[in-house]
Parts: sequence; structure tokens; C-alpha cells
Amino acid sequence: MILKTVSLIKYFGGLKAIDNVNFALQEGEIRSIIGPNGAGKTTLFNLLTGYLKPNSGKIFFKGEDITDLPQYLICRKGIVKSFQITSIFPKLTVFENVRLAAQMRKTTYNFWKKAEDLEDVNDRVMQILKEVKLTEEKDSLAADLSYGLSRHLEIAISLATNPKILLLDEPTAGMNPEETQNTMHLIKKLKKDLTIVLVEHDMKVVMGISDLISVLHNGQILVEGSPDEIRNNKEVQRVYLGGR
Repeated sequence: MILKTVSLIKYFGGLKAIDNVNFALQEGEIRSIIGPNGAGKTTLFNLLTGYLKPNSGKIFFKGEDITDLPQYLICRKGIVKSFQITSIFPKLTVFENVRLAAQMRKTTYNFWKKAEDLEDVNDRVMQILKEVKLTEEKDSLAADLSYGLSRHLEIAISLATNPKILLLDEPTAGMNPEETQNTMHLIKKLKKDLTIVLVEHDMKVVMGISDLISVLHNGQILVEGSPDEIRNNKEVQRVYLGGR
């Protein structure tokens, strides 16, 4: 088990957004978190990454209590939320965007050395761009990328921080069918090196790539199971899938 929460609770004023959530994640799995609007999905993501702190309960990463760690230390340990780590710099190239993130992982700096001469960093960036199929666009400005490729660039930036767990917040939102298929393929490929958690509303994506699915409802985990188990669960159909 790479990550677990114990009796996690989060209030916003009088609203209990997360209500006694016990969530366990196995290393190397793809886990989807689904549920109706207001179920607590984004709040749970923000608790796992340290952006929010729980009112009570604990979060453990590889057996270590990380509940009270600041967000940047949680990121350094390897829990990274894509589209949160950094914004794309539209006037920089694809390569430069990823290199900025990769440079931040270096433990020593040479202020007299040009970024172009950091061979280990540059090699790592090219490896990441190859993995997300952006090598042909490496010299393109980020602003010139298609919507689908810009989302892949955001994933590449997250990969440059060397995550162990990658949290993806609606990674296919706004994509056309071809872009969605390409992103699904990328997520499946990343599984060989990462544990992946995603919030996603496209049920074809969820059912097509998930090992397990957690269904949140009113801040609680209603049920967890395989795609087939979730698809056929009458309570899930009632509160979320609507018989789809």
C-alpha cells in the first residue's frame, strides 16, 4: 500500500465536505474517483496533496504520516497533482516548460552555468517529451499547442518532478474523441512507472482505464470496486450513473 487515509474529515464552515473517508491505494494501480458534483472529489485531491489540511484524520504515504506536511514537501516526496504544480508558460517552448520543472528537482545549482548546458536535465526532459509524444513539438511555443497537446504538456511538467503518485483532475475534459483516446493511451502507459489517481466525468474513460473505482457521495465513499462492479451496482446507478 502506497497511500492511505484514516478517518479523514474536512469542514468548510458548517459543511462537512469529507466525512470519515478511509481511502487505500495500492502501488501501480490506476484509481478513478467519481461522484456527483459536490461529492467531495476535488476536496479529497486537495487534502492528499497538502493544499488543504483536514480537521481530523490522518494521511499516510509509504507508512509515513504526512498529514501536517506543507504542500511543497508532499510534492517532493512524490505526490503530485497535474495542473496544480505549475502553469504553462505560453511564451516559452515546450522544452523550456518541462526543463523548468526538471531543474527544480536538482539538489545543487551552478548559477554560472547556462540551462542549455545542464546535460543531465536536458536528457531527462527529452526522455519525458518522448514518453508523452511531444518531441516533434519541443521547439514550439506552448501557446501554439492544440488543447489536447497542452494537457499532455501539463502532464509532462508533472512528470519532471519525479512523482510516485500522479493525481489527474479531469484529464480529458474538453477533448475531442481522438484527443481523449490519445490521453487514455498515455495514462495506461504511465502506469508502468507510476500510481495514478484521477477524477474524471467521462464514464467511457473511467471504465476503460481504471483498475478500481471509488465512488464519493456526500463526502463519503459509497462503494469501491472494479469497473464491472461499479457499472452494475444499483446504488451507484441511483446516485450517480442514472441508469447509464
